[in-house]
Amino acid sequence: MLARPDMSPEAMPLALCICGTTDLALWGSNLAERLKRQFAQAGITDVLSEADAPRREGPVIVVRADSVIDAPLIAVLRERPGLMLMSEGFGASQPLAIHAAPGTAAAAIASLSGSPGGPFTASTPSALKADFWKSLRKRETPYAVRADRQRIDDIAWRMFMGTYKGATDVVTKHLWPVPAYYTTRFLAPLGVTPNMVTLVATALVFVVFWLFLEGHYGWGLAGAWLMTFLDTVDGKLARTTLTSSKWGDILDHGIDLIHPPFWYAAWALGLATIGIVWSDTTFWVVMIAILGGYILQRIMEGIAIKWLGLEIHIWRPIDTLFRQITARRNSNLVILTVSVLFGRPDLGLIAVAIWTVLCLLLHGIQLAHAFAVRRRTGRLDSWMTRSAP
Repeated sequence: MLARPDMSPEAMPLALCICGTTDLALWGSNLAERLKRQFAQAGITDVLSEADAPRREGPVIVVRADSVIDAPLIAVLRERPGLMLMSEGFGASQPLAIHAAPGTAAAAIASLSGSPGGPFTASTPSALKADFWKSLRKRETPYAVRADRQRIDDIAWRMFMGTYKGATDVVTKHLWPVPAYYTTRFLAPLGVTPNMVTLVATALVFVVFWLFLEGHYGWGLAGAWLMTFLDTVDGKLARTTLTSSKWGDILDHGIDLIHPPFWYAAWALGLATIGIVWSDTTFWVVMIAILGGYILQRIMEGIAIKWLGLEIHIWRPIDTLFRQITARRNSNLVILTVSVLFGRPDLGLIAVAIWTVLCLLLHGIQLAHAFAVRRRTGRLDSWMTRSAP
């Protein structure tokens, strides 16, 4: 983006300067290249050398090449002229990045090189009040660290866990992180893209549907659990490698939204192949409870976002906790897996139907309460946005 001749230096677009060099890499990318990609995603694409940065008339964000900075802090840096971002954790605090106002780029470069000076305000991530990350529905202090070989594995784990949503199901939150970490770290340097993983998961959706339809519940569950695992990996791979795409996101979320009802229907139809015959009444009562409850819960979530301006699962701590076990795919798979282990897949599907109806009622009460609070107070805030006591 070119500046207009009549544009003041302060109004000129931001540029980026990477100070120093590094041969360290994380998630398949050199740290300096990763920083460039992060800032480019934030709209800062003009990259200057250390020699050219002091001559620039406009503002420059100067960053150490060996810095590892969480995405929310990139946005804070972009909006806060004069901010000196300090590292936090993983060793002594030291300057990592500075939003240098016009005329101060040289002082910023010197400060990052160990010669303090310049009109900068030092702040650590925990002091910047950037703990709430709306897109990931979580409250967590973002990271900013200086990488070295001794701590690279610990930093990689911190980065990986930073990609997790705060409000999600118990399997994704507690069972998948360790195996997903090692799988993602294995795939990233190989150039495997998130879309490749999503396509494999999509193929498994159809395989599992057929296995359930044929009454092969054990193999079907194995495929279903593998699909849910890959559904975690593709998102983590996208966020750790900074390679998410609009169409990949649409495919991933579209498959997640559509496939569960087909699995439940195939499960019910497959019962006849193993000698369990339901009456038409039982079949339709169970299917209407599961599929109707699934659709209505999704509609309720959409209503909360549209008319309350808030995802209902992050309103109160209890709502976030309940999201771990609410009647969604992974929670239902736990119920179905237990039922197969006891040799009663029919009772498993009935249990899913009962749990879905109970969750629907709880979500209805939750939504009605939220509207009542909104009407009384005029607003509805997530507990994640409130200051810690």
